[in-house]
Amino acid sequence: MCIRLKGTVNMKRVTATLGALVMTAGAAAAGGIDRSGQSVGVIFETGNYLEKSLGSINPDVSGVATAFSPTPGGASGNMALNYLQLGGAIKFKLGENLDAAIIFDQPFGSDVLYPAAPYFLTGSNAELNTNAITGVLKYRLPSNISVYGGLRYQTMDANAVVTLIPGYSVQGASDGGVGYVVGAAYEKPEIALRVALTYNSEVKHSLATTEFGAASPDTPITTPQSVNLEFQTGVAANTLVFGSVRWVDWTAFNISPAVYTAATGKPLVSYSSDTVSYSLGVGRKLSDTWSVALSFGYEAPVGGFASNLGPTDGKRSVALGASYTTGNTKITGGVTYVDIGDAQTTLVAGLPAANFRGNQALGVGVKVGFSF
Repeated sequence: MCIRLKGTVNMKRVTATLGALVMTAGAAAAGGIDRSGQSVGVIFETGNYLEKSLGSINPDVSGVATAFSPTPGGASGNMALNYLQLGGAIKFKLGENLDAAIIFDQPFGSDVLYPAAPYFLTGSNAELNTNAITGVLKYRLPSNISVYGGLRYQTMDANAVVTLIPGYSVQGASDGGVGYVVGAAYEKPEIALRVALTYNSEVKHSLATTEFGAASPDTPITTPQSVNLEFQTGVAANTLVFGSVRWVDWTAFNISPAVYTAATGKPLVSYSSDTVSYSLGVGRKLSDTWSVALSFGYEAPVGGFASNLGPTDGKRSVALGASYTTGNTKITGGVTYVDIGDAQTTLVAGLPAANFRGNQALGVGVKVGFSF
């Protein structure tokens, strides 16, 4: 039995919001410095539509130094700071087959501080911020197929203090870069079916850099390319199954300030493996005003040593969302719990410096949408 059209519209918005909340809350454990998930799902909203979102993420990531570190047995304390995640979008119907959207998100980020002593990185900290605005056009072809694409403008700034090198600090001034997004989708509205495949290009930056308080060469940083596969389909009256698969090319990403790299022989941040994240969930319309959704997420561990500035490896998550509709306004809230995968870090190749185990994150968020 098909989902009724009214229920389909409601559930589409619940699942889009819940998916964003899953990505946001899972950022402390996601591969690399992934945060927003870079979804362009708003382009599939009906008619003209405006939305704003806010998430609060509270990770708890701590470890214990091994005998191969300078501080054997020392506990790191919670080195992952709480942070807020902002998002927003506006979508316009330009014609029978043409739609446009402008999307704001914060696709990548990091907030790290090692607070406890004695621990070999006590006082070390790192922060990376990005903001992106993406403009997307979608054209509907015959046979339920649509194609879409557009440009993304992204800004980045970063700074860090690494206490293993006495007096070392690095600041990277804000820089802007341009990338693009392209994709295609197949839709069958009568059963709420949609499958969308989206490619996000890399974005290149060159940050004016200061190390040890003095100017050094600019630091090139390229945020990674990625592919998102998102799908949903009705399975019964007012019931929707949805999910996603996201691949991110983290092996092409590194941060290598000139002085730090010359002193240590390695990047400040790099990753040895790409990541693939999965989510699967079910949504249910309870009434004309209320809908709920439940989703599970998984990212496989990649093994090997993790970065000291990102000591996690894989994740499992569960998210619960609810949506209330009144008139042309929809309010959606959600909560996500993330079981963060265990990881080991290293200082000397082949020897573990610390074990990070039993860590977690909790995220809550709200999104308000208006149809006009």
